[in-house]
Amino acid sequence: MNIEQGISNVEVNTTSMEQKRKFDLEDRLVAFAVLIIEIAESLHNTKAGNHLSGQLVRSGTSPALHYGEAQSAESRADFIHKIKVLLKELRETRSALLIIRKAGLTDNIGKVEKALIECNELISIFVKSLETAKRNLQLEKKNKSVQKNEE
Repeated sequence: MNIEQGISNVEVNTTSMEQKRKFDLEDRLVAFAVLIIEIAESLHNTKAGNHLSGQLVRSGTSPALHYGEAQSAESRADFIHKIKVLLKELRETRSALLIIRKAGLTDNIGKVEKALIECNELISIFVKSLETAKRNLQLEKKNKSVQKNEE
């Protein structure tokens, strides 16, 4: 038992692990944004390359920013909404990367492949997070309903 804080060491370790995971995810999103910027800078100087470069920078850097917003959500419903927006941006980024690869708009296909892998992993993580948040919201609503009926 951690007497100063009045919590058990198990609780301290769990909190530390949750904080580490949160920061790991934030770090991954920031690293992903940097990778996206590098890819955008490597696109050929053509109409298509310039267009997709701007689009890619917008959609590929915004998930890191939306994640920060989601961490400050005012409610579970607000968190769900912000994660949905984050997922839309990741999916848009994935589509742009696929177009860039298919059209051969960069000589640095290795970075595009790396970004596609990371994008798919991030999408999977946030889909699971969204499912969990929705399930918890339903439980929260159910518990409130039960409490009202007991009163």
